[in-house]
Amino acid sequence: MEFLRTLGVDAQNIGSSTGSNWLESTGPSISSYSPVDGKLIGSVQTTDKAAYEAILKQAGAAFLEWRQWPAPRRGEIVRQVGEALRAQKENLGKLVSYEMGKSLQEGYGEVQEMIDICDFAVGLSRQLYGLTMHSERPGHRMYEQWHPLGIVGIISAFNFPVAVWSWNAALAWVCGDVCIWKASEKTPLCSIACQNIINEVFKKNNVPEGVSCIVNGGRDLGEWLSHDTRIPLISATGSTRMGKAVGAAVGARLGKSILELGGNNAIIITQDADLDMSLIGAVFGAVGTAGQRCTTTRRLIIHESVYETFKNKLVNAYKQLRIGNPLDQQNHVGPLIDKDAVQQYLNSIEACKKEGGNFVVEGGILEGEGYESGCYVKPCIAEAENHYQIVQHETFAPILYLLKYKTIDEAIALQNGVPQGLSSAIMTLNLREAEQFLSAAGSDCGIANVNIGTSGAEIGGAFGGEKETGGGRESGSDAWKAYMRRQTNTINYTTKLPLAQGIKFDL
Repeated sequence: MEFLRTLGVDAQNIGSSTGSNWLESTGPSISSYSPVDGKLIGSVQTTDKAAYEAILKQAGAAFLEWRQWPAPRRGEIVRQVGEALRAQKENLGKLVSYEMGKSLQEGYGEVQEMIDICDFAVGLSRQLYGLTMHSERPGHRMYEQWHPLGIVGIISAFNFPVAVWSWNAALAWVCGDVCIWKASEKTPLCSIACQNIINEVFKKNNVPEGVSCIVNGGRDLGEWLSHDTRIPLISATGSTRMGKAVGAAVGARLGKSILELGGNNAIIITQDADLDMSLIGAVFGAVGTAGQRCTTTRRLIIHESVYETFKNKLVNAYKQLRIGNPLDQQNHVGPLIDKDAVQQYLNSIEACKKEGGNFVVEGGILEGEGYESGCYVKPCIAEAENHYQIVQHETFAPILYLLKYKTIDEAIALQNGVPQGLSSAIMTLNLREAEQFLSAAGSDCGIANVNIGTSGAEIGGAFGGEKETGGGRESGSDAWKAYMRRQTNTINYTTKLPLAQGIKFDL
């Protein structure tokens, strides 16, 4: 395929790099099969211990130089990265769609997120601000400043194989950090393509070798990064189970972590909602990326007075969904990432039925022409109860649970009544309900929306969630502070040395 050749993705790829230097290793290969058609796209040589150590050494040396570059100069590099991504948006978007399985428009949208975070980071490079404070001692000045941390380890997930890396890398680079990226073993070719794009920009600007590094491999490689005391910050995106392991390992060495973990997101549909608008938000939120977003809508909490009406609208809308090759822009829903995900989808449907769930739109595997990969499934809808064990669990598949409520207090309690706390939404034209949902007594999630769905986030806001979602924040707002260390400075410009709190110490 032409887009693979343009991005420098071959049948056999080296998966370890300090930038322009690709490191051979003795690690086994990872084969990447497209869930679109089941075909082998290519393979990636995993990172062995020797290559890992070489990368850590090079990244450490690069940091000593990179941190000295003025932040606006680092921002100029990131601006050029954004321009390079603009030039490759079509090709990289196709690779994301083909290797991961999301729709082509979503693939393009993911690359656009990369471009947007580069634009944000360029402006940020001139705004890494601190504060000034008044000293209690005469002739003294106090202020705080922010310095680079060092090496940032980035562990990303398959569902956003490039965007989440860029959220971290673009900010880390302008902050003066260097990055080591471990891509998901389910989408390793995307990391090769991104590194090739970055390399061209970095070479042209004489960026130190080691500012952008990649490693590829499985769980053991993630453990190496998490336990490595040379890496002060680990940013990890994935399941809650994975995040707990990473958080424990990093915390044990008193390192820092940004954890973006599971979501169990709900939309509250009130009696005062615009039902037509709500339908669009609910359907896209539930079936976009085939239900494989951390912000996917998994629960609809619907007021009893509009429950049957809205349920019928949903059922009719699901009949119109087109499922198939995501590279065909006429299709709404692509495949799940692999057959293991398909089995988890089937297991979840069976578990819901055993607990008493009533499926108003049945699920199942699609077979026949166009579905040869075995990864295409039917988005389904079940009437359920919030306390069901399967409803409390995040299933990375297009399964939507319908819940009924009477009062807004009950709806908010249902929304909050799960272990996860990423994204949430309410559909209402009632200002009082909207404000209650956004109050301290409302949604307990990191993201709370009114009259838009749970899925999708703008670069300008900090992205992340609470409870078992991990508490991390990436992307916009002041999320950049996680990639730097705070330093408080006091300057005495007098000829005397007064002590704080009026303490006397005369010699």
